[in-house]
Amino acid sequence: MPAKRSSFDRREFLKKSLLGVAGAGAWSAVPGVLKAGVQASSAPAAAKPGVITRPLGKTGVALPVVSMGVMNSNNENLIQAALDGGIVHLDTAHGYQRGTNEGVIGKVLKGRPRESYFIATKVPGEPQDRRTGNFLAETTAGPFLEKFELSLRRLGVEYVDILYLHNVLTKEAVLFEPLMNALVKIKQSGKARFIGVSTHGNEHEVIRAAIEGKIHDVVLTSYNFRQTNRVALDAAVADAAAGGIGIIAMKTQAGAYWDRGKTRPINMKAALKWALGNPHITTAIPGMTTFDQLALNLQAMTDIVLTDAEKADLELGGGGEPGLYCQGCQTCLSQCARRLPLPSLMRGYMYAYGYRNLGEAYDLVASLGVDRNPCADCASCPVQCALGIDVRGRATDIARIQDAPADLFG
Repeated sequence: MPAKRSSFDRREFLKKSLLGVAGAGAWSAVPGVLKAGVQASSAPAAAKPGVITRPLGKTGVALPVVSMGVMNSNNENLIQAALDGGIVHLDTAHGYQRGTNEGVIGKVLKGRPRESYFIATKVPGEPQDRRTGNFLAETTAGPFLEKFELSLRRLGVEYVDILYLHNVLTKEAVLFEPLMNALVKIKQSGKARFIGVSTHGNEHEVIRAAIEGKIHDVVLTSYNFRQTNRVALDAAVADAAAGGIGIIAMKTQAGAYWDRGKTRPINMKAALKWALGNPHITTAIPGMTTFDQLALNLQAMTDIVLTDAEKADLELGGGGEPGLYCQGCQTCLSQCARRLPLPSLMRGYMYAYGYRNLGEAYDLVASLGVDRNPCADCASCPVQCALGIDVRGRATDIARIQDAPADLFG
Protein backbone atom coordinates (compact mmCIF):
# COMPACT_ATOMS: atom_id res chain seq x y z
CA MET A 1 0.00 0.00 0.00
CA PRO A 2 2.68 2.64 0.79
CA ALA A 3 4.32 2.14 -2.60
CA LYS A 4 0.99 2.51 -4.39
CA ARG A 5 0.17 5.72 -2.52
CA SER A 6 3.62 7.14 -3.28
CA SER A 7 3.19 6.43 -6.99
CA PHE A 8 -0.22 8.11 -6.95
CA ASP A 9 1.25 11.17 -5.25
CA ARG A 10 3.89 11.42 -7.92
CA ARG A 11 1.32 11.22 -10.74
CA GLU A 12 -0.80 13.89 -9.11
CA PHE A 13 2.27 16.07 -8.59
CA LEU A 14 3.26 15.79 -12.24
CA LYS A 15 -0.20 16.82 -13.37
CA LYS A 16 -0.17 19.94 -11.23
CA SER A 17 3.47 20.97 -11.54
CA LEU A 18 5.14 23.03 -14.24
CA LEU A 19 5.87 19.78 -16.03
CA GLY A 20 2.17 19.28 -16.60
CA VAL A 21 2.08 22.56 -18.50
CA ALA A 22 5.14 22.03 -20.66
CA GLY A 23 4.91 18.28 -21.09
CA ALA A 24 7.55 15.76 -20.11
CA GLY A 25 8.91 15.52 -23.63
CA ALA A 26 9.72 19.22 -23.70
CA TRP A 27 12.50 18.66 -21.23
CA SER A 28 14.64 16.97 -23.84
CA ALA A 29 16.25 20.41 -23.99
CA VAL A 30 17.76 20.00 -20.53
CA PRO A 31 20.98 18.23 -21.61
CA GLY A 32 21.99 21.32 -23.56
CA VAL A 33 22.41 23.14 -20.27
CA LEU A 34 25.12 20.75 -19.23
CA LYS A 35 27.40 21.07 -22.22
CA ALA A 36 30.62 22.97 -21.74
CA GLY A 37 30.52 26.54 -22.96
CA VAL A 38 26.75 26.88 -22.88
CA GLN A 39 25.61 30.25 -21.56
CA ALA A 40 22.77 30.74 -19.10
CA SER A 41 20.56 32.22 -21.81
CA SER A 42 20.62 28.91 -23.70
CA ALA A 43 19.07 26.99 -20.80
CA PRO A 44 15.68 25.31 -21.39
CA ALA A 45 13.64 28.50 -21.21
CA ALA A 46 11.85 27.53 -24.40
CA ALA A 47 10.57 24.35 -22.75
CA LYS A 48 9.44 26.20 -19.64
CA PRO A 49 9.10 29.91 -20.18
CA GLY A 50 10.62 32.00 -17.44
CA VAL A 51 12.83 29.36 -15.82
CA ILE A 52 15.78 31.22 -14.30
CA THR A 53 19.22 29.77 -14.91
CA ARG A 54 22.67 31.00 -13.97
CA PRO A 55 26.22 30.05 -14.96
CA LEU A 56 28.22 27.98 -12.48
CA GLY A 57 31.36 30.05 -12.25
CA LYS A 58 33.72 29.43 -15.14
CA THR A 59 32.74 25.77 -15.53
CA GLY A 60 30.77 26.40 -18.72
CA VAL A 61 27.68 24.90 -17.08
CA ALA A 62 24.42 26.74 -16.48
CA LEU A 63 21.87 25.40 -14.00
CA PRO A 64 18.31 26.25 -12.95
CA VAL A 65 18.38 28.33 -9.78
CA VAL A 66 16.61 25.59 -7.84
CA SER A 67 18.26 22.22 -7.28
CA MET A 68 17.51 19.39 -4.83
CA GLY A 69 19.28 18.57 -1.61
CA VAL A 70 18.58 14.88 -1.13
CA MET A 71 20.06 14.55 2.37
CA ASN A 72 16.76 13.80 4.11
CA SER A 73 14.92 11.96 1.35
CA ASN A 74 14.92 8.25 0.58
CA ASN A 75 11.76 8.49 -1.54
CA GLU A 76 12.65 7.37 -5.05
CA ASN A 77 9.35 8.68 -6.42
CA LEU A 78 10.05 12.14 -5.03
CA ILE A 79 13.52 12.26 -6.58
CA GLN A 80 12.11 11.05 -9.90
CA ALA A 81 9.44 13.72 -9.76
CA ALA A 82 12.06 16.39 -9.08
CA LEU A 83 14.01 15.36 -12.18
CA ASP A 84 10.88 15.05 -14.27
CA GLY A 85 9.70 18.43 -12.98
CA GLY A 86 12.76 20.29 -14.22
CA ILE A 87 15.37 19.97 -11.50
CA VAL A 88 18.73 19.04 -12.97
CA HIS A 89 21.16 19.11 -10.05
CA LEU A 90 20.98 16.59 -7.18
CA ASP A 91 23.20 17.02 -4.11
CA THR A 92 24.10 14.13 -1.81
CA ALA A 93 27.02 13.03 0.36
CA HIS A 94 28.94 9.88 1.19
CA GLY A 95 27.55 9.71 4.72
CA TYR A 96 23.94 10.78 4.23
CA GLN A 97 21.45 8.34 5.72
CA ARG A 98 24.39 6.21 6.81
CA GLY A 99 25.57 5.75 3.28
CA THR A 100 22.24 4.65 1.79
CA ASN A 101 21.29 7.99 0.23
CA GLU A 102 23.69 7.64 -2.68
CA GLY A 103 22.29 4.19 -3.38
CA VAL A 104 18.72 5.50 -3.52
CA ILE A 105 19.79 8.17 -5.98
CA GLY A 106 21.66 5.58 -8.02
CA LYS A 107 18.45 3.59 -8.47
CA VAL A 108 16.63 6.68 -9.72
CA LEU A 109 19.41 7.63 -12.13
CA LYS A 110 19.70 4.15 -13.62
CA GLY A 111 18.63 4.27 -17.24
CA ARG A 112 18.55 8.06 -17.47
CA PRO A 113 20.87 9.69 -20.02
CA ARG A 114 24.00 10.74 -18.18
CA GLU A 115 23.92 14.23 -19.67
CA SER A 116 20.37 14.82 -18.39
CA TYR A 117 21.35 15.27 -14.73
CA PHE A 118 24.08 16.95 -12.71
CA ILE A 119 25.18 15.09 -9.58
CA ALA A 120 27.31 16.24 -6.65
CA THR A 121 28.55 14.29 -3.69
CA LYS A 122 30.62 15.21 -0.66
CA VAL A 123 33.31 13.22 1.12
CA PRO A 124 34.84 14.23 4.47
CA GLY A 125 38.52 14.25 5.25
CA GLU A 126 39.48 12.33 8.37
CA PRO A 127 40.69 12.47 11.08
CA GLN A 128 39.61 16.00 11.90
CA ASP A 129 39.65 18.08 15.05
CA ARG A 130 35.94 18.09 15.90
CA ARG A 131 36.19 21.41 17.70
CA THR A 132 38.20 23.57 15.29
CA GLY A 133 37.60 21.69 12.06
CA ASN A 134 41.30 21.49 11.21
CA PHE A 135 42.74 18.24 9.89
CA LEU A 136 45.13 16.40 12.14
CA ALA A 137 48.75 15.83 11.22
CA GLU A 138 48.12 12.15 10.56
CA THR A 139 45.32 12.82 8.05
CA THR A 140 46.08 11.33 4.64
CA ALA A 141 44.28 11.16 1.32
CA GLY A 142 43.85 7.37 1.47
CA PRO A 143 40.49 7.17 3.28
CA PHE A 144 39.14 10.10 1.27
CA LEU A 145 39.95 8.39 -2.03
CA GLU A 146 38.49 5.08 -0.86
CA LYS A 147 35.23 6.67 0.23
CA PHE A 148 34.91 8.51 -3.05
CA GLU A 149 35.32 5.30 -5.03
CA LEU A 150 32.57 3.75 -2.93
CA SER A 151 30.36 6.77 -3.62
CA LEU A 152 30.78 6.26 -7.35
CA ARG A 153 29.74 2.62 -7.02
CA ARG A 154 26.70 3.50 -4.94
CA LEU A 155 25.60 6.15 -7.43
CA GLY A 156 26.24 3.81 -10.35
CA VAL A 157 28.12 6.46 -12.32
CA GLU A 158 31.60 6.67 -13.79
CA TYR A 159 31.99 10.27 -12.67
CA VAL A 160 30.27 12.94 -10.61
CA ASP A 161 29.84 16.49 -11.80
CA ILE A 162 31.04 17.97 -8.49
CA LEU A 163 33.08 16.41 -5.72
CA TYR A 164 33.34 18.42 -2.51
CA LEU A 165 35.69 18.07 0.40
CA HIS A 166 32.93 18.06 2.98
CA ASN A 167 32.38 20.35 5.95
CA VAL A 168 35.49 22.50 6.11
CA LEU A 169 35.48 25.40 8.56
CA THR A 170 38.91 27.00 8.36
CA LYS A 171 41.45 28.29 5.88
CA GLU A 172 43.85 25.60 7.07
CA ALA A 173 41.36 22.85 6.23
CA VAL A 174 40.68 24.22 2.74
CA LEU A 175 44.39 24.44 1.98
CA PHE A 176 45.36 21.13 3.58
CA GLU A 177 47.77 19.87 0.95
CA PRO A 178 47.14 16.09 1.00
CA LEU A 179 43.43 16.59 0.37
CA MET A 180 43.93 19.38 -2.14
CA ASN A 181 46.17 17.02 -4.07
CA ALA A 182 43.54 14.28 -3.82
CA LEU A 183 40.88 16.55 -5.30
CA VAL A 184 43.14 17.53 -8.17
CA LYS A 185 44.05 13.88 -8.79
CA ILE A 186 40.38 12.90 -8.99
CA LYS A 187 39.57 15.74 -11.37
CA GLN A 188 42.51 14.84 -13.60
CA SER A 189 41.31 11.24 -13.69
CA GLY A 190 37.94 12.36 -15.06
CA LYS A 191 36.02 10.90 -12.11
CA ALA A 192 34.88 14.40 -11.10
CA ARG A 193 34.29 17.16 -13.61
CA PHE A 194 34.62 19.88 -10.98
CA ILE A 195 35.95 20.04 -7.42
CA GLY A 196 35.22 22.19 -4.42
CA VAL A 197 34.57 22.46 -0.70
CA SER A 198 31.41 22.62 1.40
CA THR A 199 31.10 24.68 4.56
CA HIS A 200 28.55 25.02 7.35
CA GLY A 201 30.25 27.89 9.18
CA ASN A 202 32.94 30.55 9.06
CA GLU A 203 31.93 30.73 5.44
CA HIS A 204 33.71 33.90 4.40
CA GLU A 205 37.09 32.53 5.53
CA VAL A 206 36.49 29.25 3.72
CA ILE A 207 35.44 30.98 0.51
CA ARG A 208 38.47 33.26 0.56
CA ALA A 209 40.71 30.25 1.15
CA ALA A 210 39.18 28.59 -1.91
CA ILE A 211 40.02 31.69 -3.93
CA GLU A 212 43.58 31.53 -2.62
CA GLY A 213 43.93 27.81 -3.32
CA LYS A 214 43.28 28.30 -7.06
CA ILE A 215 42.09 24.72 -7.61
CA HIS A 216 38.44 24.90 -6.59
CA ASP A 217 35.68 25.25 -9.15
CA VAL A 218 32.75 25.43 -6.71
CA VAL A 219 31.98 26.28 -3.09
CA LEU A 220 28.83 24.95 -1.42
CA THR A 221 28.07 27.32 1.43
CA SER A 222 25.42 27.96 4.03
CA TYR A 223 23.53 31.06 2.94
CA ASN A 224 20.27 32.26 4.48
CA PHE A 225 18.34 35.20 5.88
CA ARG A 226 19.26 34.36 9.50
CA GLN A 227 23.01 34.88 9.23
CA THR A 228 24.47 37.91 10.99
CA ASN A 229 27.78 37.80 9.10
CA ARG A 230 26.28 38.66 5.74
CA VAL A 231 28.48 41.69 5.04
CA ALA A 232 31.65 39.59 5.16
CA LEU A 233 29.93 36.61 3.54
CA ASP A 234 28.45 38.60 0.66
CA ALA A 235 31.79 40.25 -0.02
CA ALA A 236 33.53 36.86 -0.16
CA VAL A 237 30.80 35.42 -2.40
CA ALA A 238 31.12 38.36 -4.78
CA ASP A 239 34.91 38.04 -4.93
CA ALA A 240 34.68 34.30 -5.56
CA ALA A 241 32.16 34.80 -8.34
CA ALA A 242 34.36 37.47 -9.90
CA GLY A 243 37.23 34.98 -9.82
CA GLY A 244 35.18 32.32 -11.61
CA ILE A 245 34.24 30.13 -8.64
CA GLY A 246 30.66 28.86 -8.72
CA ILE A 247 28.68 29.43 -5.53
CA ILE A 248 25.90 27.04 -4.52
CA ALA A 249 23.75 27.78 -1.48
CA MET A 250 22.63 25.32 1.20
CA LYS A 251 20.83 25.74 4.52
CA THR A 252 18.69 28.33 2.75
CA GLN A 253 15.70 27.48 4.94
CA ALA A 254 17.55 28.11 8.18
CA GLY A 255 16.43 25.04 10.08
CA ALA A 256 12.91 24.82 8.59
CA TYR A 257 11.15 25.80 11.85
CA TRP A 258 11.28 28.70 14.24
CA ASP A 259 10.59 26.44 17.23
CA ARG A 260 11.53 23.01 18.52
CA GLY A 261 7.87 21.99 18.73
CA LYS A 262 7.52 22.59 14.99
CA THR A 263 4.44 24.74 15.46
CA ARG A 264 5.91 27.65 13.48
CA PRO A 265 7.34 26.59 10.14
CA ILE A 266 9.62 28.99 8.32
CA ASN A 267 8.19 30.08 4.98
CA MET A 268 10.48 27.83 2.96
CA LYS A 269 9.62 29.28 -0.43
CA ALA A 270 10.28 32.79 0.86
CA ALA A 271 13.58 31.74 2.43
CA LEU A 272 14.65 30.13 -0.84
CA LYS A 273 13.73 33.22 -2.83
CA TRP A 274 15.64 35.41 -0.37
CA ALA A 275 18.84 33.43 -0.94
CA LEU A 276 18.41 33.49 -4.70
CA GLY A 277 18.09 37.26 -4.54
CA ASN A 278 21.89 37.32 -4.52
CA PRO A 279 22.83 37.18 -8.22
CA HIS A 280 26.17 35.56 -7.39
CA ILE A 281 24.42 32.41 -6.11
CA THR A 282 24.16 30.02 -9.04
CA THR A 283 21.65 27.65 -7.49
CA ALA A 284 20.34 26.51 -4.11
CA ILE A 285 19.85 22.96 -2.86
CA PRO A 286 16.89 23.09 -0.45
CA GLY A 287 16.09 19.78 1.18
CA MET A 288 12.79 18.27 0.09
CA THR A 289 10.93 15.39 1.65
CA THR A 290 7.37 15.93 0.38
CA PHE A 291 5.68 16.61 -2.93
CA ASP A 292 4.22 19.81 -1.51
CA GLN A 293 7.71 21.10 -0.74
CA LEU A 294 8.88 20.15 -4.20
CA ALA A 295 5.96 21.95 -5.84
CA LEU A 296 6.68 25.15 -3.90
CA ASN A 297 10.37 25.02 -4.71
CA LEU A 298 9.67 24.49 -8.40
CA GLN A 299 7.64 27.70 -8.36
CA ALA A 300 10.79 29.56 -7.34
CA MET A 301 12.43 28.42 -10.58
CA THR A 302 10.44 31.11 -12.37
CA ASP A 303 9.95 33.71 -9.65
CA ILE A 304 12.49 34.78 -7.05
CA VAL A 305 11.04 38.18 -6.16
CA LEU A 306 9.95 38.37 -2.53
CA THR A 307 6.50 39.74 -1.86
CA ASP A 308 5.83 42.03 1.11
CA ALA A 309 4.01 39.17 2.82
CA GLU A 310 6.98 36.86 2.35
CA LYS A 311 9.34 39.48 3.74
CA ALA A 312 7.12 39.76 6.79
CA ASP A 313 7.11 35.98 7.20
CA LEU A 314 10.90 35.95 7.32
CA GLU A 315 10.95 38.61 10.05
CA LEU A 316 13.77 40.38 8.26
CA GLY A 317 13.56 43.24 10.71
CA GLY A 318 14.73 40.98 13.54
CA GLY A 319 13.21 40.62 16.97
CA GLY A 320 11.82 37.14 16.42
CA GLU A 321 12.70 33.79 17.94
CA PRO A 322 16.27 32.56 17.46
CA GLY A 323 15.03 29.60 15.44
CA LEU A 324 16.74 26.22 15.10
CA TYR A 325 19.59 27.34 12.85
CA CYS A 326 23.12 27.90 14.16
CA GLN A 327 25.16 29.99 11.77
CA GLY A 328 28.44 28.35 12.76
CA CYS A 329 30.17 31.67 13.32
CA GLN A 330 32.41 30.00 15.95
CA THR A 331 32.36 33.00 18.31
CA CYS A 332 31.04 30.67 21.00
CA LEU A 333 34.17 28.49 20.93
CA SER A 334 36.37 30.94 22.83
CA GLN A 335 33.61 31.56 25.38
CA CYS A 336 33.15 27.91 26.38
CA ALA A 337 35.20 26.90 29.42
CA ARG A 338 34.95 23.23 28.45
CA ARG A 339 36.02 23.87 24.86
CA LEU A 340 33.03 22.00 23.49
CA PRO A 341 32.40 21.74 19.71
CA LEU A 342 29.31 23.90 20.14
CA PRO A 343 28.53 24.71 16.47
CA SER A 344 28.49 21.00 15.65
CA LEU A 345 26.24 20.27 18.63
CA MET A 346 23.89 23.03 17.50
CA ARG A 347 23.85 21.55 14.00
CA GLY A 348 22.95 18.17 15.48
CA TYR A 349 20.11 19.86 17.35
CA MET A 350 18.81 21.32 14.09
CA TYR A 351 19.00 17.93 12.37
CA ALA A 352 16.98 16.35 15.17
CA TYR A 353 14.32 18.98 15.80
CA GLY A 354 14.18 20.81 12.48
CA TYR A 355 14.74 18.04 9.94
CA ARG A 356 13.62 15.10 12.12
CA ASN A 357 16.69 13.31 10.75
CA LEU A 358 17.60 11.50 13.95
CA GLY A 359 20.13 9.24 12.27
CA GLU A 360 22.15 12.19 11.00
CA ALA A 361 21.87 13.89 14.39
CA TYR A 362 23.01 10.76 16.21
CA ASP A 363 25.98 10.13 13.93
CA LEU A 364 27.14 13.73 14.16
CA VAL A 365 26.86 14.01 17.94
CA ALA A 366 28.37 10.56 18.54
CA SER A 367 31.39 11.56 16.44
CA LEU A 368 32.14 14.59 18.65
CA GLY A 369 33.31 12.68 21.72
CA VAL A 370 31.31 14.76 24.21
CA ASP A 371 29.84 13.62 27.52
CA ARG A 372 26.17 12.70 27.86
CA ASN A 373 25.78 15.79 30.03
CA PRO A 374 28.50 18.04 28.61
CA CYS A 375 27.66 21.14 30.64
CA ALA A 376 27.29 19.48 34.04
CA ASP A 377 30.53 20.90 35.44
CA CYS A 378 29.58 24.53 34.81
CA ALA A 379 27.41 26.32 37.36
CA SER A 380 26.54 28.94 34.75
CA CYS A 381 27.19 29.36 31.05
CA PRO A 382 29.12 32.40 29.78
CA VAL A 383 28.34 31.73 26.13
CA GLN A 384 26.44 34.51 24.41
CA CYS A 385 25.12 33.43 21.00
CA ALA A 386 24.88 36.05 18.25
CA LEU A 387 21.43 34.69 17.34
CA GLY A 388 20.21 34.41 20.92
CA ILE A 389 20.28 30.61 21.03
CA ASP A 390 20.22 28.92 24.44
CA VAL A 391 23.48 27.13 23.73
CA ARG A 392 23.76 25.33 27.05
CA GLY A 393 20.18 24.09 26.93
CA ARG A 394 20.51 22.78 23.41
CA ALA A 395 23.91 21.18 23.98
CA THR A 396 22.56 19.34 27.04
CA ASP A 397 19.43 18.31 25.18
CA ILE A 398 21.02 16.92 22.02
CA ALA A 399 23.87 15.15 23.84
CA ARG A 400 21.22 12.79 25.26
CA ILE A 401 20.78 11.23 21.84
CA GLN A 402 23.94 9.22 22.50
CA ASP A 403 22.04 7.19 25.09
CA ALA A 404 19.97 5.62 22.33
CA PRO A 405 21.36 2.47 20.66
CA ALA A 406 22.96 3.21 17.30
CA ASP A 407 20.94 0.55 15.49
CA LEU A 408 17.73 2.37 16.41
CA PHE A 409 18.48 4.79 13.58
CA GLY A 410 18.98 2.22 10.87
